[in-house]
Amino acid sequence: MQLLASVPSHHPLFNEVCSKMMKRLVLWCVELLHWGNVRRSRKPGFLAVVVALSMVAAVMLSFPLNAQTPVKRSPNSELRGVWLTNIDSDVLFERDRLKNALQRLNELNFNTVYPAVWNWGYTLYPSKVAARVIGRSLDPTPGLQGRDMLKEVVSEGHKKGLTVIPWFEFGFMAPADSELAKRRPQWLTNLSNGKRIVKEGKDDRVWLNPFLPDVQQFIQDLIVEIVKNYDVDGIQFDDHFGLPSELGYDAYTVALYKKEHRGRAPSKNPKDPEWVRWRANKITDFMKRVFIAIKANKKDCLVSVAPNPQRFSYEYFLADWQKWERMGIVEDLVIQVYRNDLNVFISELEYPEVKTAQSHIPVSIGILSGLKNRSVPMQQIQTQVQKVRDRNFAGVSFFFYETLWNISQEKPLERQTGFQQIFPTATAYPNLLTGWKP
Repeated sequence: MQLLASVPSHHPLFNEVCSKMMKRLVLWCVELLHWGNVRRSRKPGFLAVVVALSMVAAVMLSFPLNAQTPVKRSPNSELRGVWLTNIDSDVLFERDRLKNALQRLNELNFNTVYPAVWNWGYTLYPSKVAARVIGRSLDPTPGLQGRDMLKEVVSEGHKKGLTVIPWFEFGFMAPADSELAKRRPQWLTNLSNGKRIVKEGKDDRVWLNPFLPDVQQFIQDLIVEIVKNYDVDGIQFDDHFGLPSELGYDAYTVALYKKEHRGRAPSKNPKDPEWVRWRANKITDFMKRVFIAIKANKKDCLVSVAPNPQRFSYEYFLADWQKWERMGIVEDLVIQVYRNDLNVFISELEYPEVKTAQSHIPVSIGILSGLKNRSVPMQQIQTQVQKVRDRNFAGVSFFFYETLWNISQEKPLERQTGFQQIFPTATAYPNLLTGWKP
């Protein structure tokens, strides 16, 4: 028992110790039953003890010795987040509209917002780093001019008790016709056929080369600029902080690969396991560097990641968040599980890497509340939230703000009433750095 008490529940030794203890207890129960039968004991209470121990033994023998006990979510905290983006939404483009949105979220007991700060090849806040590299300090959308949107979100959000974690939505991605792509073509990576454009739906995208030192420095400088100049609670990245696996065939990356492989060129098959692993490891190295840079400037600034499930993130975006989590460079994980099929939704919540992460850090689930041309009914949202809670996750976050109630086939009041039923009372954000425990 003393050994068990000294081993943290998430430690690999914990299950091993439990297994040995259970086996010994089962054997002891069996021996005791045998002894009682041989002696035909008539002592008062012996039969009751034997029956009780028999039940314990039966339960233990049927229980998987390597099973993981679900981590209970603290009743005093739950992530209740929403992403604020400038795509199919104008919530960020007007001061009063933004203020009213934050007020309504607070009234409905949300506690976290993820405002986009890096989209379409521009910053959504006044940036000296962007001005130097792109030639513009701010996204040219009229509604952002003459103001500092991020400063407003932080100020108004904190007044209302909201946790504010800026989101680098585009990561290394940019529109093919963006100022960034035009001014820094040498920063772009390409496909094996030499082409650079990758389709995202109907849109033409290009990708900055995440292995190029100048690109890494630029992205890191943007991140540190926010951490230094704004009272943010964290910084969030997603799969766009990786790279589509069909990319990486630019001259710089190929030369780097050859240098580390005795002159051998990377596989022409972009899904080749070794080629995927090499690129993913390079991105992991950069993620570690970014984590260190954030902490060097503000120790209590959380590093949050909102990826797709691990298999998709790793195979399609070279984003190995499972490894990041094991390394301790992710402090808040929000897994995007945008599924209509409830069985598929549930299956994504039960993968081993998800359960392992739950024992280390707050793990929440991203739920789709709708898209511009795809309405998600409130009943589906409520059911998915309940399935998340049943499995003791740290909370939920919705993509995206406009589809909470402004873009939906259901009436705004009905939608807001639905969210009020999901979050009937206020609760705290599950902050790993301020006492959250699994």
